Amino acid sequence: SPCRSRMGRLAGLGIASLLLVAAWAAPADEGMRKEEKPRDDLTAYGNLDLDNYDLPLDNYGEMVDLSNYEELYDYGDLAPKIEVGTLAPPAKAQEAPPGPATTAETLELQPPSPSGHPAPLEPVTAGGPPGCRRCLCLGTSAYCDDAGLERVPPLPPHTAYLYARYNRIGHVRAADFAGLAQLKRIDLTSNSISRADADAFRLLPRLQELLLPGNRLTALPELPRSLVRLDARLNRIPSAGLRPDAFRDLAQLQFLHLSDNELDFIPAPLPQSLRSLHLQNNNIRSLQEDTFCDSRDHGHVRRALEDIRLDGNPINLSLFPDAYFCLPRLPTGRFH
Repeated sequence: SPCRSRMGRLAGLGIASLLLVAAWAAPADEGMRKEEKPRDDLTAYGNLDLDNYDLPLDNYGEMVDLSNYEELYDYGDLAPKIEVGTLAPPAKAQEAPPGPATTAETLELQPPSPSGHPAPLEPVTAGGPPGCRRCLCLGTSAYCDDAGLERVPPLPPHTAYLYARYNRIGHVRAADFAGLAQLKRIDLTSNSISRADADAFRLLPRLQELLLPGNRLTALPELPRSLVRLDARLNRIPSAGLRPDAFRDLAQLQFLHLSDNELDFIPAPLPQSLRSLHLQNNNIRSLQEDTFCDSRDHGHVRRALEDIRLDGNPINLSLFPDAYFCLPRLPTGRFH
């Protein structure tokens, strides 16, 4: 009938329309899925806290402490070491001067002189702060290890940590650290230092660690009252090379290491703050009853001073029984 014919045509048109919609919708859905996937990935990356990957170079010297190459209680000799020093930048980097926005202030190395010896350091210009001509400067730290230095190099005024080990520095001058009021640690291990000016370190108001082992010193200069640790092992210091009462006023001194020198007696008086005293392998033969303790106050206990090394000296510690009554433990050494 005409009615059935019209309904059949309408049904056919409906089925055709559905097929067309399905054919159009399938690619659209696939395209939507392709577009949505990157959004999912971005959401996953958005959960990462990328801010924590930044390294604040201003605090680099305090965050990354590169000074602990030897233990505080290193009883052994300072054996010769071969260390990889600060590497020179590639030749291409040496040709181009650093830009003003460089955070790690690494300045180019000076070329050697025709004689084969390192060229002398250039004087600091008055137009700006000194740079690191032979060192790597990161934040407040200057790394100058094994750089062939014959003198302390000019440094930026904000330097707090200086590492200039395994060089050929022979003389520390008072002017070497002028203007470096932020210095906290100076490490000049294994150089050829035979002389240090009287004011080479005394005027540094924040200096806490002075490390001078493995040099040729025959006398110690005046020391700042801020000092916490002094290490002058493996030098040639006799008792005459110490100023009278050299350590009495160092109220913050905790570690005094003078082993492997030429001391004839213990450098008293010692500050009450002292925790560790290393004097092994010297020429100490005697000590006084009040070297460690107050002979007038037998009730006082010196609890901080618990690490005293006197082994390797020609002294018989058993001959001085009244010298240790205030100590928490007896010194290490020969008692027979």
